[in-house]
Amino acid sequence: MTTCVFVQIRCKPGTTYKVAEEIALREIHSELYSTSGEYDLLMKLYIPEEEDVGKFINEQLLDIPGIERSLTTLTFKAF
Repeated sequence: MTTCVFVQIRCKPGTTYKVAEEIALREIHSELYSTSGEYDLLMKLYIPEEEDVGKFINEQLLDIPGIERSLTTLTFKAF
């Protein structure tokens, strides 16, 4: 089983494409979109059940240069 998580990412000005490229290289996401509004990117990923969600995101994503802030939304049931 996996946990479906959405992460919104705010990038430092001028770094959105570099951040997106680095995420793509790490192959940790299911889907990655450029968005308008308060955040620059929206990422959907599946975290293995045995992994701690916070630790996974901190170690696999938030060390990417250019990320200023993130907002993580956990999911429960799909309808």
